[in-house]
Amino acid sequence: MSTLRLEIVTAERQIFAEDVDMVVAPGSEGELGILPHHAPLLTTLKPGELRIKKSGEEILLAVTGGFMEVLSDRVTILADAAERAEEIDLARAEAARQRAQQRVASHAAEVDRTRAMAAMARATARLRVAQKLASRRRMPGQGPLGSG
Repeated sequence: MSTLRLEIVTAERQIFAEDVDMVVAPGSEGELGILPHHAPLLTTLKPGELRIKKSGEEILLAVTGGFMEVLSDRVTILADAAERAEEIDLARAEAARQRAQQRVASHAAEVDRTRAMAAMARATARLRVAQKLASRRRMPGQGPLGSG
């Protein structure tokens, strides 16, 4: 089976650089599944879950937006921010989501509603990825590609 090279980079560091079987990314117009030999593509990403399939395993990351370039044998993601699921502190992610939710609900004049909504989307994406990993760890006997 052929693979493709996936590189995920943020302004701070390189998050990932390996050969993988498939990438599923949160495109701005919907979820995108990328397999080897995909047609060239350039798109924006929205906050969400990035799934990487490699050798029968699924690796989860939270991305907060950015750009994705797809070539025949390479995918490059320039992410605003990205975290592997195991790096996300579930309690901190929940607290960030609650703060963002309070700002969105606030009617105070100083609250920038657009920024508050964006913060809520980022926090929700991080929380969803962390919860998905936590639920997989609680389910004994479920394979890595199970429906967690």
